[in-house]
Amino acid sequence: MIMHTLFPLRSHGRQLFPATVFATIALPVLLSMVCAGRVCAQSQTIQATIKLPVFESSSVTLSNPNLKQQRSGLFALPGGELRAQSLTLGALMWHAFDVQPFQIVGGPDWVHKDLFDIDARPPASAQSVSLSSPSVNNPLNEQQRMMLQALLINRFQLAFHREYKTGQVYVLVRDSGRTKLHSPKDGGTPPWLGSNVGTGINGDGLVGKNISMPLLAVRLSRYLQCPVVDKTGLKDSYDFRYEYPDNNPNTQEALANSIMTSIEGIGLKLEPATGPVSMIVVDNAERPPAR
Repeated sequence: MIMHTLFPLRSHGRQLFPATVFATIALPVLLSMVCAGRVCAQSQTIQATIKLPVFESSSVTLSNPNLKQQRSGLFALPGGELRAQSLTLGALMWHAFDVQPFQIVGGPDWVHKDLFDIDARPPASAQSVSLSSPSVNNPLNEQQRMMLQALLINRFQLAFHREYKTGQVYVLVRDSGRTKLHSPKDGGTPPWLGSNVGTGINGDGLVGKNISMPLLAVRLSRYLQCPVVDKTGLKDSYDFRYEYPDNNPNTQEALANSIMTSIEGIGLKLEPATGPVSMIVVDNAERPPAR
């Protein structure tokens, strides 16, 4: 395999959606340069005032451990409402900041243990009200993420800063032969990546439905526990399926090997590289009062 060294990735701006209601929040922002595998000593902290749109109403409660059948996850409902069920603060941060679990570090132990339920409704003037999909499987839009950030900062007294470290990454590229990617059978279905039995990736291969290569890279990074950068040059969304013979990997290494083999089976390749890894460091978090 070819070894890559990645230069710091440029931040591609996303369109931010305005909302009528805003919260003004003072946050510490860490300005860091990445130098030879470490955060530079010249890094400095400044106070920045950031305006985040807020939900019109919200409730945050501890999950009821007696509800055994409750489905865990974060769901974007029609009308822009967000509903979280049995999620830790760490998991809520994954969604709010659009990062992977390995990118959240620090804070008290309960951040990754205690489970919470959230119901939150945006103001009628918010664009996410009309932009929301009838499917709960679609990712949050940018305005919903910012509203969730404001909720976590307000209700959990969340304080954080960002750091970059040099670490393991993978580059997703096309292999030398033909790919085994197909046009989606249903271009209207929400993008999905998982196993041959319809669950999350479990070592039995890979199945993709209406998924783009950048989104494939993001989804793979969670299971590989490091960033995956899309360099395939493929612009469309695709369906694919690959069956891997061992469907019960009992180690992270075995799961990674099944993913590598499956990716090669559809005509792509994951090449190891070294590059900057963005981290969100939790400086403070407090359990919200019961309401």
